[in-house]
Amino acid sequence: MRNSIAFIALLFLIFSCDTGIIASKTKTFPGIWNKDEVVNFEVPQLDSLRKYNVFLHVRNSNEYKFNNLFLIVSMNFPHGMTVTDTLEYRMANPDGSWLGEGIGSIKENKFWYKEDVSFFEEGIYSISIEQAVRNNGEVDGVTNLEGVTDVGFSIEEVFQQ
Repeated sequence: MRNSIAFIALLFLIFSCDTGIIASKTKTFPGIWNKDEVVNFEVPQLDSLRKYNVFLHVRNSNEYKFNNLFLIVSMNFPHGMTVTDTLEYRMANPDGSWLGEGIGSIKENKFWYKEDVSFFEEGIYSISIEQAVRNNGEVDGVTNLEGVTDVGFSIEEVFQQ
């Protein structure tokens, strides 16, 4: 009987653990993200022998007027190297319904950023995110992007099977 209880407790612990989230940070906006506001996050020191997946998180309200979202995301390495990507993510279905999760007018989106990343350099890494949304046919970006309430990142450990 005692072994059965211990086994059940062990199963409970295994299945109730989180999804391997190692780090997660978010910046909140007052419903508007200015094109000149670059969001910077420091990444905590991570095990250089492990692999990680990096995700971007964006929360939007019904005030968001676009189907997609363009971001310029940079990963800054401790010894000076920077990798910059211009990314496009779909935010809505063709019928206008949001793709994110959540109840009510706020939806959260979890987007892939980097897969199977090793943080092999010792020191502080950082991630910077800026919005690069433009109206069709215009060169200049949207100055004040309405409807974005939060932007962040998370890092999850890749579990080898």
